[in-house]
Amino acid sequence: MNPTETDISLFKRLRFVLVETSRAGNVGSVARAMKTMGFSELVLVAPRCEQPLTDPEAVAFASGAIDVLEGARIVGSVAEALEGCNFAAAVSARLREFSPPVWTPREFSAHVALSADLRPALILGNERVGLPNDIVAGCNVLINIPANPAYSSLNLSQAAQVLAYECRLAAEGDASQASRTQAGVGFQGEAASMAQIEGMYAHLEEALVAIGFLNADNPKKLMPRLKRLFARTQLETEEVNILRGIARHMQKRRE
Repeated sequence: MNPTETDISLFKRLRFVLVETSRAGNVGSVARAMKTMGFSELVLVAPRCEQPLTDPEAVAFASGAIDVLEGARIVGSVAEALEGCNFAAAVSARLREFSPPVWTPREFSAHVALSADLRPALILGNERVGLPNDIVAGCNVLINIPANPAYSSLNLSQAAQVLAYECRLAAEGDASQASRTQAGVGFQGEAASMAQIEGMYAHLEEALVAIGFLNADNPKKLMPRLKRLFARTQLETEEVNILRGIARHMQKRRE
């Protein structure tokens, strides 16, 4: 069954994920930022504040975006928050030695608006410490918001507002093209889900240990480098299956 125009709209596909948010007011502010730009799917991962969706501060800062708070979900892990997603973007002002490709908000929004098969997620970290390196490394891209180098600090809701604004512009400008983007230009398979990709990484790591290429006691930076390599390819489901098949063959050869 072909997806309807409503199904492929970026307003319906994009998910905002907040990781270990400390202040309920920031949750409400992000909900407001989302609603003003037409987005509604919000997921909280292990929030550090109690009752982040009903706290009076969250309700006050949401300023009318109560429906976004009421529809939000609270989960225990990033993996659970990304269920059903096949493209994840970590948002961070801090660049890493080993990270996926670094994009601007405009590059991200243009890409996901034009790719109707993508179910993207924007992942924003804790107000004080941001996102852990392992979460960033597991994403397809890292979004860095261009800002004043002398003072590049954005608070959580400000970052969410910039991202939501860029995504709205891209969604409105390209909505009429979304259903036919890249149609007929070579073969294009289904984008692999984040869960499929994480499973492939774990399987590949086991196989590399089995053949003695990776020392489990001293892994150094091999897996972060491989994750960065594969993040640049935007893996499809069939490609993940091929890589897991190779990993199975490697393991069998060692038995």
